[in-house]
Amino acid sequence: MKKTIFTILLAFSFSTIWGQIAESKLKISHLTGNFYIYTTYNTYEGSKTPANGMYLLTNSGAVLFDTPWDTTQFKPLIDSIKLKHGKSLILCFATHWHSDRTEGLTYYKQQGVKTYTTLLTDEWSKKNNKKRAEFLIKNDTTFNVGGYSFELYYPGEGHTADNIIVWFNKEKILYGGCLIKGAEAENLGYLGDANVSEYENTLIKVQKKCPNAKFIIVSHHNWNNVNALKHSIKLARKLKVGYKKNRLKNDNYK
Repeated sequence: MKKTIFTILLAFSFSTIWGQIAESKLKISHLTGNFYIYTTYNTYEGSKTPANGMYLLTNSGAVLFDTPWDTTQFKPLIDSIKLKHGKSLILCFATHWHSDRTEGLTYYKQQGVKTYTTLLTDEWSKKNNKKRAEFLIKNDTTFNVGGYSFELYYPGEGHTADNIIVWFNKEKILYGGCLIKGAEAENLGYLGDANVSEYENTLIKVQKKCPNAKFIIVSHHNWNNVNALKHSIKLARKLKVGYKKNRLKNDNYK
């Protein structure tokens, strides 16, 4: 009897520990209605960094916006959606070519999920040996899925040459991906593939396209602050001014 109790307690202990480990790798938070934010983690410049994505529950199934950055969480995410909501994942959209957005495209395609990127993203993915989607979008496109409507919009170059945003006009939800930084961000993050001179103009186009957003979802910061876009515009403006000053200074030395 004591042995049986010990075995049960041991199994419970392992189950609890495993649950805590799994939870630390994949976090799912309710946004509003049938919208959920999921967060996975990876290491950037020596620090554990969150990567936010989003999924939407529709009458036709679940729709995923960007894939997990942590490659061990592809299956746990799809399993969690099925277990938590009783929905199968049917569509997946990636908002630019970097791995924190596209890494799971091949996996989800293998699971029968229809995967999408823009034609421009596919070109950059191919050029940089990144994962590629099955279906390509040539122009700004509005999708109607299971009672919901959303638009994939390309505002111009910013974080990357191909970054797009997703706009839910009825719900006033702006999914900004890595183009928009959090309201607490001190800078615009990684700029190795950015267009510094156009970043501000691109964000202003987003602001005009998506007025009165109630929610602004960003990739690597707190997604609860609706001032993220305004703050990002200020950061981009400051960055552009500094860029112009440095270029002028370098020209004077020639």
